[in-house]
Amino acid sequence: MNDNTRVTQAKVDEMFTDRWSPRSFTPQPVAQWEIDSMLEAARWAPSCYNEQPWSFAYATSEKDRARFATALVEQNQVWAAKAPMLMFVVVCKKFKMTGEPNDFAVFDAGSAWMSLALQARKLGLYAHGMAGFSKEKASQIIGLNPETHTIGAAVAVGRLGPREALPEKLAAVEFPNDRKPLSDMTWKW
Repeated sequence: MNDNTRVTQAKVDEMFTDRWSPRSFTPQPVAQWEIDSMLEAARWAPSCYNEQPWSFAYATSEKDRARFATALVEQNQVWAAKAPMLMFVVVCKKFKMTGEPNDFAVFDAGSAWMSLALQARKLGLYAHGMAGFSKEKASQIIGLNPETHTIGAAVAVGRLGPREALPEKLAAVEFPNDRKPLSDMTWKW
């Protein structure tokens, strides 16, 4: 179902170019063993001082997904509320050892998210990370203390659904996108 034909500027494993963020998902549930596999991949991500400052709050029941979806901006609710799994990437803001601010926590949580997303693809699933959500609402939904934790991203997970199932405006952009050239993202000294 994936018509991914992206071209790279250097040889890389196809797991990187195969990963993309669709908006159309089938209603087929994500099995607990698949969830465990994605979370296990995230568990092995690198982190500053091995703090592992991430955790994942997820919902798979219709009732809980609907509750999670209320934190999403309206544009994302249109499609993400139909995904069989919604999650929030939770980030601990302080080092456990010292209680000092961990300025690298969001970066480290990003590593965990990418590990989760790549494992999702290995399982035939797709994970679509979102910035379009209310951190405050998401924190309230899962009962986070905003002094100690923040939400780094919202994520929809599921199997790729048909492009035609989306509203016309979203269906028009439902394909793997390209990346800027290497020359635009590197500074060689």
